[in-house]
Amino acid sequence: MRGEGIGRSVHLFRSFLVEQTEPHLFYGALARDSADLVEHEMSLQGRLVVDVGAGPLEFAEEFRRRGARYVAVDLDPDVPALADGGVAADAAALPFADGSADLVFSSNLLEHVRDPEVVARELVRIAKPGGLVFLSYTNWWSPWGGHETSPWHWLGGRRAIDRYTRRHGHPPKNRVGETLFKLSVAWGMRWAHRAPGVRVVSARPRYLPRWASFLVRVPVVREVLSWNLLLLLRRDGREAAEPGELRGTL
Repeated sequence: MRGEGIGRSVHLFRSFLVEQTEPHLFYGALARDSADLVEHEMSLQGRLVVDVGAGPLEFAEEFRRRGARYVAVDLDPDVPALADGGVAADAAALPFADGSADLVFSSNLLEHVRDPEVVARELVRIAKPGGLVFLSYTNWWSPWGGHETSPWHWLGGRRAIDRYTRRHGHPPKNRVGETLFKLSVAWGMRWAHRAPGVRVVSARPRYLPRWASFLVRVPVVREVLSWNLLLLLRRDGREAAEPGELRGTL
């Protein structure tokens, strides 16, 4: 692991620059980093991981490489991660029993759903007592808040869409109010600290060094400088069962 200082952040941002042209490099780096962050709190060996809003195959490969029992979930049945035992389902109504998973993982999904609180509650619901919920999303006012229309979303979401369409000859995949929604860091912090049944293990800007965690507690500033909010939560109850105790709830 690269540690959690400036070197890690530089590596992630360099990978991010080629997301559109060489997505396997970016998502491979992000998957390794995400698994590292989880393993600060819990070994993945033998654990049941449910990845909600899965998409890229790199996450499946990385979690399985570390010994996890990985199940991908996505609304789109054609995403690569669902090819090997994945489940096509709506994140707002997950087809899993309460307390099923050791780790419920959701990376960059929440800004794409109309009711993030419903989805966030579902992620908590299927986590085992003592299990973890890894939740991250890109907030609207971050430099990448408009996704491929950034940074023009700072001048207005509809204006950014129109500019992208004129320049590329087709509308963007991520359109505010349709497939992309204005989610703030403030919302995530309020939800995490008020949500019943969980405690906050970590709340921080996902791509920045650990020492930058204070930013998510500074109103206004956090909306621009955080880039992406990471919430690592632990479900109330005893510590997660040892791998040999996993229940067959899928």
